[in-house]
Amino acid sequence: MKQTILTLCMMLTGIFGLHAQETDIQYLSCTNWEFYCTAGMQSGKWTTIAVPGCWELQGFGKYDYGFAKDSIRGKESGLYKYAFQVPANWKGKQINIVFEGVMTDASVSINGKRAGAMHQGAFYAFKYDITHLLKSGKNLLEVKVDKQSANQSVNAAERQGDFWIFGGIFRPVYLEALPPQHIEQVVINATADGHFMAQVEAPAKVSMQLYDDRGNKIGGPVNKLDTMYKEIQTWSAEFPRLYTAEFSLHSNGKTVHVVRQKFGFRTVAVRPRDGVYVNGVKVKFKGVNRHSFTPETGRTTTREVSIEDVLLMKEMNMNAVRMSHYPPDAHFLEVCDSLGMYVIDELAGWHGHYDTPTGTKLVKEMISHDVNHPSIIFWANGNEGGHNSDLDHLFPEQDPQRRPVLHPWLLFSGIETQHYREYNYGIGNYENGREIVMPTEFLHGQFDGGHGAGLEDYWEKMWHNPLSAGGFLWDFADEGVVRHDLHDSIDTDHFRGADGIVGPHHEKEGSFYTIKEVWSPIQLDKTMHIENRYHFTNTDQCSFSYKIGADSGQIPAPHIAPGQNGELPFKLPAEGILYITAKDPYNRELFTWSFPLDKPDVAGLDTTGNIKPLIKEEDSLWVVAANGVQLAFNKTTGLLEGAPLFHGPVLQEGANNFSGFSYAYEGNRLVISSKFDRQEHYNTLEWTIFPSGIVKLHVSYFPGAYFTSFTGLNFSFPEQALLGVDYKGNGPYRVWKNRLKGGRFGTWHKDYNDTETGESWNYPEFKGYYSQMYWCKFITRTKPFTVYTTTEDVFLRLFTPAWKTDQWHNYEPIFPNGDISFMQGISAIGTKTQRNETTGPMGMKNIFYDYEKDPARALQLTLYFDFSGK
Repeated sequence: MKQTILTLCMMLTGIFGLHAQETDIQYLSCTNWEFYCTAGMQSGKWTTIAVPGCWELQGFGKYDYGFAKDSIRGKESGLYKYAFQVPANWKGKQINIVFEGVMTDASVSINGKRAGAMHQGAFYAFKYDITHLLKSGKNLLEVKVDKQSANQSVNAAERQGDFWIFGGIFRPVYLEALPPQHIEQVVINATADGHFMAQVEAPAKVSMQLYDDRGNKIGGPVNKLDTMYKEIQTWSAEFPRLYTAEFSLHSNGKTVHVVRQKFGFRTVAVRPRDGVYVNGVKVKFKGVNRHSFTPETGRTTTREVSIEDVLLMKEMNMNAVRMSHYPPDAHFLEVCDSLGMYVIDELAGWHGHYDTPTGTKLVKEMISHDVNHPSIIFWANGNEGGHNSDLDHLFPEQDPQRRPVLHPWLLFSGIETQHYREYNYGIGNYENGREIVMPTEFLHGQFDGGHGAGLEDYWEKMWHNPLSAGGFLWDFADEGVVRHDLHDSIDTDHFRGADGIVGPHHEKEGSFYTIKEVWSPIQLDKTMHIENRYHFTNTDQCSFSYKIGADSGQIPAPHIAPGQNGELPFKLPAEGILYITAKDPYNRELFTWSFPLDKPDVAGLDTTGNIKPLIKEEDSLWVVAANGVQLAFNKTTGLLEGAPLFHGPVLQEGANNFSGFSYAYEGNRLVISSKFDRQEHYNTLEWTIFPSGIVKLHVSYFPGAYFTSFTGLNFSFPEQALLGVDYKGNGPYRVWKNRLKGGRFGTWHKDYNDTETGESWNYPEFKGYYSQMYWCKFITRTKPFTVYTTTEDVFLRLFTPAWKTDQWHNYEPIFPNGDISFMQGISAIGTKTQRNETTGPMGMKNIFYDYEKDPARALQLTLYFDFSGK
């Protein structure tokens, strides 16, 4: 915690210059203050605490998740004291004390006198003019912070929600010294056509000088703060070009105060029944919801955390982020400005809202603090019923850009922001409705469900429908706190906080890579066809490269305009594994596609030999020996019983009606096979044992129903005997039927783990389905064995993750019987708010056609087993 605070201090001190005519800043936070907690851990005594910080994360008070209504009613307060001195050269200046964020009610005193009215509302910057309260030498700052607000509407908006709730001075505190005559506030409206307008609150004449992002002057100083600039570059998430406006206040011919403000030229417009336009281009938002959060410090974050969060979002090819469910730190918005993310900035309100007097004050604080960030393109007035409509008029009145105002979950401002609609209902709205559709929450992740699962179906409809403006996934990271009272374990409040794409420390789940591929602005298929899904970027501004074996190189970037299609000028090789990488104009990887050009085969297996396998009958078994390999087959069922894999193959969701087994030699090979009968024994099984000890299995079968959750062959194997696997196929993450994208074809090694998504974070998980298997080597506690296939599109199944459900029975991962399976159809997975079959066609069951059990229509699966231990 101390190291985090130190890092925060180092970063913050670089924000403000200390030139004579600029605002002087002195941080009071970034150090330890005296502290007294009234209830819970370490209560009833004076000690010290790091500020900024959430006191629970430093071992004080009580940990509370928002649904813990009983603990919200408890009285828990923190008393802070801090002694400070004011620089001597600040004499004659106005001195304000600024709090960037305090949870929740804050009463501030200087030298025993109140600085002003108690502030209510956790996520908003506020200040007091304390010039008249200060004295020379040491001054004493005292702050009383009540975790629960005396205003019940504040509790309803901020604390009775689906997220962790904390107490404390959790954002920076500083003094600012201003000359007697100073610029109070600057509000900028700079549009894509180069029109610059600024509203400046100042007592006298102000001039302005414009600078580009390299510090070069654009023109000369202007006295008119409503002017046009030619040949400016616009700001967008793809090209986040920033400018700096330097405002100078003049008095008696001298410059007495200078304020610098970064901004971007850009225009946001909602065209009813059409779409959302940025700089005149219709945009679709690939967004995610994000809490301000780290496991060790709670809501206290650093610029470094903000950069890491935004870079991870951009790595997933996202272009938008929604603040949930409160305004973020200033540095997060600065990072979104500089790296390029569209932002929904949200007034707090989960399912409750502020009363009108309180909300009026907090809307003003939020807008005055955040208004100049070009990344903000929407304001949100609360969330999911936490809307006070009496506040709506304040947003356009205080924001000269008149950014659209949303009521997330509702139809408002011409935008339907419906949450968690089923695929058919939602797509019905897209295709048959008249309003712009932009769900501010969809595919609510829970453990391994949602996020990537179902996204491809949703996104293809969203992308191609002109009324869709995209949407925002819930949510970015698992909200897990380090519990000092529970041996520093990470607590996600069971399933409630485990709904992120990444873990508490940004561990990447499989959905991370699915989102990366589905939302890549460059779409590439195996024919080298390209679709450019950028809004402002031509493909010739990107770069492309290939790798196949030891050969690699660059591919000329084609000229394909945004929204257009074309071809990548690359001739496919005849064989091998081809990797194509696309990078954006900033040399960041968009995605690397892998294309196996060879079919699965067993060309390297030894199926020769002159010594025939031996077979003998022992009770119900045929016992077979070949080149040191011992096997046993059930004479009635044909199942393998005596081998590392046993009691298989058992058909899943099909009739295990193999019957009429006999054996015969074909040359030096031993063949054990069943008989085909269209009425009762239409599924057939054949084993071939080669002199080398290699075993071939061929199954011809019909699924048991028209719709099946999964289809394939199961075997038994003791889980405790497996140490890991090497395999050739897509990896290293597991897949679901409705989350197949994001993997990379190759050869992978995976050590066994028992990771449960969202409960432990040793990713990638081991148990589950793996697609496009060519072979798999099972590394056991005795000797290894390897399974190969010559059948395309086989899924490897490794054991069964823990079965979980919820009160709605939406998230229920189901798996076949047995332990190790080779599947030709696998199950999908649901989300917290939807069953798997309502997330789209990929989430539905597998469909097979078995007309009159015609053998030509049967599914075919061929496997080869090497039990030699090599």
